Amino acid sequence: MKRILSLLLAALFLGSALSACSPQEPEKPPLTAQERTQLYQTAIEDAAGPSANSFVEIVTSSEDEMAEMILMMLGLEAEDMSAFALAISPVNVQAYGIAAIYPAQGKEDDVLEALNGFIDNQKESFQQYLEEEYETASNTRLETLEDGTVLMVMVQEQDTVFDAIRDAIEAAA
Repeated sequence: MKRILSLLLAALFLGSALSACSPQEPEKPPLTAQERTQLYQTAIEDAAGPSANSFVEIVTSSEDEMAEMILMMLGLEAEDMSAFALAISPVNVQAYGIAAIYPAQGKEDDVLEALNGFIDNQKESFQQYLEEEYETASNTRLETLEDGTVLMVMVQEQDTVFDAIRDAIEAAA
């Protein structure tokens, strides 16, 4: 029995010694709000492509020209978010919207609720007269990423665009 206990202790010691010797990946410092906003903007621009970027402005500050209208459409306040990039079609002829939001402390539920409300409004708007746009709105992806980013993608190729944005954010965060 003593021999088994000795072997178990030796194995435990060896395991902890090996794990202590293995190189640890240095932790990245957390992104600042400005860095996160730039990351979101770049990820959206890269994933959405030039045609989308030419007709939808990406809002990254409450001071942007379109910010008040876009935030109102989404049901959000600037105080709900620490960092954000929003590419939302302001006209109701196309179901198009991409939102990458890092919620302010304690505001994740508010952000998710607002974005779900926006999705529901878009589906309702298109249900009766634009079947393709209704389908786009119905297939919207809304998820919270590992780093806490709330990502909503409402575009025709939502899975491809969502995955590209998610991958860019997760690689940098």
